[in-house]
Amino acid sequence: MKKLVPDPPRPLRDPELDSANANLLAALKPTQARPFGLRDAQGNPLFSVQAGVNAEQALRHVALLLKCAEEVSDEITERASGIERGLIWSMVHSVEMARAVVEALLDRPRPAG
Repeated sequence: MKKLVPDPPRPLRDPELDSANANLLAALKPTQARPFGLRDAQGNPLFSVQAGVNAEQALRHVALLLKCAEEVSDEITERASGIERGLIWSMVHSVEMARAVVEALLDRPRPAG
């Protein structure tokens, strides 16, 4: 006999996976202060990841930064005009900030350069 009513759709998210992710985020340490980018004439960093940012918020910011980098790179490929230099610099800076946040979250030393 053929079934007339289809089964309800399965949820897209797995509750067990959500629980495991919540446990993982709770286990991660907050960020450590981590300077990055340009320095002034006295060698002081102009930018720094702040200490004490929880893992979930740090990862949300990383996702936003990487989204920005993706959008900028899309503009470069679509337009290919005189603004390329600025867009490329913006993309590189966004990726650099994302990397600094992740490394601060993981408390790994950043390589020089």
